[in-house]
Amino acid sequence: MPADPARSSAAPATDAAAALLCALVGHGVEHVVLSPGSRSQALALVAAELERADRIRLHVRVDERVAGFTALGIARETRMPAAVVCTSGTAVANLLPAVLEAHHSGVPMILLTADRPPELRGVGANQTTRQPGMFAPQVRWDADLAVADEIDPDGSAPQSTVLRAVVADAFAAATGTGGRPAGPVHLNLPYREPLAGDLPSWLSQPPAGTAGDDTDGSSGALYQGGGGIGDADAAPEAEAPLMLARGPRTIVIAGADAGPGAEELAHAGDWPLVAEIVSGARFGRHLVHGYRELLGEPDLGGAVERAVVFGHPTLSREVAALLARDDLDAIAVRGPGEPLNLNGATRTVGAVAVAAGAGDREWLGRWMRASQAAAVDLSPPAPDADGLASAEPKQRLGAIAAEVAVLRAPLDRAALVDAVWRATWPHDRLVFGSSRLVRVADAVLGGKKVPVHANRGLAGIDGTVSTAMGVALASQSRGRAGVTRVLLGDLAFLHDVGALLLPGAEDEPRIQVVVGNDGGGTIFDGLEVAARAGADAMDRVLYTPQGVRLEQLALAYGWEYHRPTTRSALDQLLTAPAGGRQILEVPLER
Repeated sequence: MPADPARSSAAPATDAAAALLCALVGHGVEHVVLSPGSRSQALALVAAELERADRIRLHVRVDERVAGFTALGIARETRMPAAVVCTSGTAVANLLPAVLEAHHSGVPMILLTADRPPELRGVGANQTTRQPGMFAPQVRWDADLAVADEIDPDGSAPQSTVLRAVVADAFAAATGTGGRPAGPVHLNLPYREPLAGDLPSWLSQPPAGTAGDDTDGSSGALYQGGGGIGDADAAPEAEAPLMLARGPRTIVIAGADAGPGAEELAHAGDWPLVAEIVSGARFGRHLVHGYRELLGEPDLGGAVERAVVFGHPTLSREVAALLARDDLDAIAVRGPGEPLNLNGATRTVGAVAVAAGAGDREWLGRWMRASQAAAVDLSPPAPDADGLASAEPKQRLGAIAAEVAVLRAPLDRAALVDAVWRATWPHDRLVFGSSRLVRVADAVLGGKKVPVHANRGLAGIDGTVSTAMGVALASQSRGRAGVTRVLLGDLAFLHDVGALLLPGAEDEPRIQVVVGNDGGGTIFDGLEVAARAGADAMDRVLYTPQGVRLEQLALAYGWEYHRPTTRSALDQLLTAPAGGRQILEVPLER
């Protein structure tokens, strides 16, 4: 197509990038996470213009791994995909950890990877590798697009029409339209030089309409799987719910991303609820405390005949052992992530309902009595009011000394997780890293209905801070209240330290990164290796001891830093108004 004289500096790459990104915006994509690069410059400049026109929220990250997990966090919160833009070569490969987690957790994501044209592949051209199909086993859909070769003066060129159709397919695959599981998709975008030109005039025009899905996540089923905090969840394919008879001795199990449907089912069926701390279902009258020990009791866990599972349980071997029993009737309610089938005979259903009739009160009561006895009370002792008011100096001084001792008591892991849990409320967000602390929290914390996130698809330590930043950016967008807290260990924090870098042009989210620092990976203390390996080998190849000065890291990246060593100091920091980015380093005994 001949170039428009008024656009003498137009470039096919720019017009194609504009058509692609505008189509994504038309489908409701609001966030673009971009890592700068030469081959992707047309996408970058179009994204900058869309940000200027307030049509997207743009997040620029130097490290593509950070960018990928930031997009993951945004989508975990909203259930809408963010677009991730990067240049060619190793930049693309750095997205793999986030893609793997998105695949196994069922989190939508759209990768836009710039590439060299086909004639430069496999001939030794700079920064060129085989990008098409790089994520093939993990993505819901991928495409290696044709090279952009048209100038599009009015947005109606055949090239733009094709790109809009591709975006429609990509968005449907990412969000799980039609009952398919949500997850990542990959569009590989080859561009020839010139790599950037004048922006097309039609780019500044607002979209005529939105082709996105405005559903509220409701499919009409009674109890179905969760998968996100936001209300943009794509509805699963309609299917009749499985009717659950009340007869078998049943428990409801809620793993990561289970959502409130698990608690609702337990309440309706009069069944005990085993809910991991990362489930979003750890609340309600039927919640079981100390479930790990109780699952080992013959008259409790040993007597379970049926388990209804929501989400992805990963935090206890006891739950995994139960779900692997070949005599168990295991029913997994389909959620956003990988299907569960540990015993080879688990039935996967879209939704469940409870048959009419009375529940087994004896069965529930057995669990609730055991749960009450197993509950952990981490509340500090109440002040001795009589002693404090006593006219007897010895009694009064003793009461004062007891109060001072409570205030000065050093923090341990249980007190740390309890403080963070108590400080978090429904308008906040809590992100758990895959560290020892999440298992401590799962063992000791009680019930509370708060929004929780964790990357438990593969349970890696990758990208924890980046994910939390994405959650914060999405949950606090457009002036919404709340603080995002991420609780993790020192190694998970150091593994993602690049996420601390935030461009000065972007708004600071309200985020508290709470680092339990015991100087290394003490999670290995609870594994078989601790009984077999010598101390030198444990230190050298497992604990990974470190002496990093986190205060200096915070200073370098422009974060506010605190080092609370007592519960009272930590409580004060967690509950004080948070106005930006904070790192709270809590020293812990090894």
